[in-house]
Formats: sequence, C-alpha cells, structure tokens
Amino acid sequence: MQNTDANNAAIAALASIWLVLVVVFLAIFILQLVMAWRIAVKAGFSGPLSLLMLIPLVNFVILLIFAFGEWPIEAQLKALRGGMPPGTAVVPGTTP
Repeated sequence: MQNTDANNAAIAALASIWLVLVVVFLAIFILQLVMAWRIAVKAGFSGPLSLLMLIPLVNFVILLIFAFGEWPIEAQLKALRGGMPPGTAVVPGTTP
C-alpha cells in the first residue's frame, strides 16, 4: 500500500514539473514569435513573414535576409535622402 502511494506521489511530482516546463517553453515560444513579428514590421517587411521562422532551415534563410538584405525601410530612407550617403544631414526647408 505504501509503495503505491509513493509511486503516485512521484508521478504527481513529475507531472507537475512537466506542466511547468511546458508552460515556460510555450511562453518563450510565443515571446519569440512576437519579437520576430515586431522586428519584421520595424524593418519594413510584412509581419506574417516572421511566421516562416517556425519552419526549420527556412528560418535560417529568413534570418540571413533580415541580417544582410536591404530592408524596405532602408530603401525608403535612401529615396528620401535622394541617394545621399548615410550621416549626411539635410536641413529642413532646403533641397539636397
């Protein structure tokens, strides 16, 4: 009888540990998705593009695009500056 109670207690303890781990990993997973979405939007890409980060090997390609590709927001900034080099100040009310 005592052996069964000890087994049940051990099973309950392991189940509670696994439940905590699953909740923590799920929270980290959701946080990672939200961060990738925000980075994509701030860079000028479509937010759903970040969902490709869920697919193995594709996530590496998307990360390379984010790291080394020209972001749409950079292209817009370059067009607004008229092709001026970075760091060049434009005085408001004047033309470059």
